[in-house]
Amino acid sequence: GKKTTVLRVHMSEFSPPFVGAIDQGTQSSRFILFDSKAAVVASHQKSHHQIIPQPGWCEHNPDEIVESVEECVREVMTKIDGLGLSANDIKCVGITNQRETTVVWDRETGAPLHNALVWLDTRTRVTCDLVVAAHGGDRDCLRDKCGLPISTYFSGMKLRWLLDHVPEVRAAADAGRALFGTIDSWLIYRLTGGAVHVTDVTNASRTMLMNLATCAWDEDLCTRIGVPMSLLPEIRSSSEVYGRFASGPLKGVPISACLGDQQSACVGHCAFRPG
Repeated sequence: GKKTTVLRVHMSEFSPPFVGAIDQGTQSSRFILFDSKAAVVASHQKSHHQIIPQPGWCEHNPDEIVESVEECVREVMTKIDGLGLSANDIKCVGITNQRETTVVWDRETGAPLHNALVWLDTRTRVTCDLVVAAHGGDRDCLRDKCGLPISTYFSGMKLRWLLDHVPEVRAAADAGRALFGTIDSWLIYRLTGGAVHVTDVTNASRTMLMNLATCAWDEDLCTRIGVPMSLLPEIRSSSEVYGRFASGPLKGVPISACLGDQQSACVGHCAFRPG
């Protein structure tokens, strides 16, 4: 499904500068353009397919995810062109995304090595049980470091499953070609033309691989879960310039914010302090 909205029709009603937001969710992607007073100038939404190979499994096509985002951007830019606005009027774009959903791709071709394993996918149950058994049956044995129980929910176990069950992923990892990322990483990589392999601290915190005390990937956690650190993106803050759009109607515009969807909802409600 597609949905385009333009809420204002006269340039004089806008308050520049303008910022864009990519919202890549479980069911759909959106691109929304805001003015400096947080009024929505225009938006477009595009749904994508849910791939269910068997009960309890859920996948997304990573290329379809990128294409849906690019379509949303094109549609919004076409709409604002009629209002006399262009990419030169957009200061920056931020990304918010469905968390935990796991993509592995080939650094040489930029192509996905498997469909994305979605956060709600439970195929890693046996993998989780193996890791739990190796730690004396304690599902909370890693919580002190990563803040999370051993669960099908989190990206580290999904990456381990892909390494164990998809020969192309294991071969690429062994050859130093495989890159891992959550949806934010995948989008930033593709939108920057393969120039940047990063994630932000909020998305990294949902992988089971980041040490909450250091906000860095933890070698011990990676060893215990069974994933090589060489696949992992660089962890960055949630608000900085990661790179610029390499092509398309936003070419040259900086990507300057990245937050998992639940954390970005807290920011949207101005929940900046505990309690």
